[in-house]
Amino acid sequence: MTSPFPHLLAPLDLGFTTLRNRVIMGSMHTGLEDRFYHYGKLAAFYRERARGGVGLIVTGGISPNREGWLLPFGGTMNFAGDVFNHRKVTRAVHEEGGKIVMQILHAGRYGYQPLVVSASTKKSPISPFKPRALSGRGIERTIAAYARCAALAQAAGYDGVEVMGSEGYLLNQFLCARTNTRTDAWGGGIEGRMRLAVDIVKRIRARVGPQFIIMYRHSLLDLVEGGNTWDEVVAVARALEAAGVTILNSGYGWHEARIPTIVTSVPRAAFASLAGRLRQQVGIPVVASNRINMPHDAEALLAGGDCDLVSMARPFLADADFVNKAAAGRADEINTCIGCNQACLDHTFANQRASCLVNPRACHETELVYAKAKQAKKVAVVGAGPAGLSAATVAAECGHDVTLFDSAASIGGQFKIAMQIPGKEEFAETLRYFGRKIATTGVKLVLGRRVTAAELQGFDHVIVATGIQVRMPAIAGIDHPKVLSYLDVLERHAPVGDKVAIIGAGGIGFDVGEYLLHDEDAVLPMPLEAWTREWGVDLSVSSPGGLTTPLPVTPRRKLWLLQRKTTRPGAGLGKTSGWVHRATLLRGGVTMLAGVQYDRIDDAGLHITVGGQAQLLDVDNVIICAGQDSLAELMPPEGTRGGPTFHKIGGAALAAELDAKRAIREGAELAARL
Repeated sequence: MTSPFPHLLAPLDLGFTTLRNRVIMGSMHTGLEDRFYHYGKLAAFYRERARGGVGLIVTGGISPNREGWLLPFGGTMNFAGDVFNHRKVTRAVHEEGGKIVMQILHAGRYGYQPLVVSASTKKSPISPFKPRALSGRGIERTIAAYARCAALAQAAGYDGVEVMGSEGYLLNQFLCARTNTRTDAWGGGIEGRMRLAVDIVKRIRARVGPQFIIMYRHSLLDLVEGGNTWDEVVAVARALEAAGVTILNSGYGWHEARIPTIVTSVPRAAFASLAGRLRQQVGIPVVASNRINMPHDAEALLAGGDCDLVSMARPFLADADFVNKAAAGRADEINTCIGCNQACLDHTFANQRASCLVNPRACHETELVYAKAKQAKKVAVVGAGPAGLSAATVAAECGHDVTLFDSAASIGGQFKIAMQIPGKEEFAETLRYFGRKIATTGVKLVLGRRVTAAELQGFDHVIVATGIQVRMPAIAGIDHPKVLSYLDVLERHAPVGDKVAIIGAGGIGFDVGEYLLHDEDAVLPMPLEAWTREWGVDLSVSSPGGLTTPLPVTPRRKLWLLQRKTTRPGAGLGKTSGWVHRATLLRGGVTMLAGVQYDRIDDAGLHITVGGQAQLLDVDNVIICAGQDSLAELMPPEGTRGGPTFHKIGGAALAAELDAKRAIREGAELAARL
């Protein structure tokens, strides 16, 4: 049978070992790496991905010494006792036919701990600790720590190591003039600035021998002032190849960069062309990475000569069986990463265990188990939004007889609204996945009418996932024709004027703002050329860091985004993606006001008081995004006896701020318990 993805699934011979395909599961910090008692869970996490067909797995970052800790007492490999825990991981992967390399990550000035060091004393904007500049002896100790770390990884059974040299971590800090202000042999021109990275690779190669993978994650586009030019990027790559690197992985953007690189609004494979350019300059395999989340995209990059391998990290949080599904011609069954960051990176930066919004089993494989039920039950799920879809499909996967009801003509609930927001088009992939999951698990789907309480009496369990209804605040004039709810705008597509006040500056308010700013005739998702112009990205990397002047934006409407709270508007948005949404609205000229008192709405517009000063906003419409209430009318009164067991999940259980992560997790956990 002809392979549906012949380039992606082709083996790669590295001379001393062969990878079974061109798929790399990129490094992700899960939070399980940092404590020895979690290594059983970490092994189960990697085992599922190896069983799912991944060719080469890269672990989360492991520090070579204490100075390199990202977090206090983070995962470290610097003495023989560390080897035993890691053998649980390597054994699990090898038993499933996979290969795995351990990423060596020295945080440098990005560390959230007081021992941080860097090329200079320049403080990072994302860590409270000022670094100490490494001395010459300190640099030598650091090189030795990397070599020792790699040798211990080899002893633990890893097939190689990945040296983290991008994203603004220590080696990137030495490579770029932005942070390397040294005047000794480790600074100055690119030859001096690259010396630490090159010497580390040489020392590792000498320590581990020739039959051990050394992958280096190289920053091809720094996206910060004082970053490297393309000529410098190539010079470093060639030196690393000569030093003994087996594979060159690609990285883009420092963590402090003000240009997004992995959130859902970034076009797919936005930076892959740079890997293709580098591939023409070196003689070792080059990896494309970032915002590649489906096999047909990866196949196209490989077929077009842009890379030798493709790294996809978060897609393997979303679906451990990604590769096997692709190989079996079932790509439409892949649970696609939507780039939301809510359960992965946001958790990591909050020092929580990572997971995945669309797959709550990620990093919880030993705790959230979808086992076949001992006794199949008849289950009704009411509401085909994220919570209901999760509950219905997991319950069916566990062997229950499931019927899913929704009054709408199609599945999706709030996700049907979210996918209309510019930059959130990926949410449609989740609905495609659930649509296929309904079909493959045998869920009976009843759409287009409201189910009655009487119809539910024949079920063993009824899961109420009916979601929310918009809350209308008590403002004088709230019934004025100018007033619309966010559902009027996003679901019913009510006409909206040119001057608009949005009441509520949470996630929904920001979504409405982005929706109203975009040109209705614009091509969505945004083409790469338009995205680079909007954010000021120079993919030629002719300027240091690949930065250029962003193209001025002409806003389609004049918007005011208002909230009663005195905190900064958008303060509750995701830690690693909220800044992108704030930047988009600010670039669109949106006026954001906090501490607002809403006085009245009338023909003149919206009357408000801010800081004791009365104002009139001359607006055509006022859009309400000020919260919602649970819609759970099907729940029987407390104390009712007999009939089905009722449960409520998602917005029907808690309607505070719409939370798809919680909704999908609650649905899966409940279904697994039935």
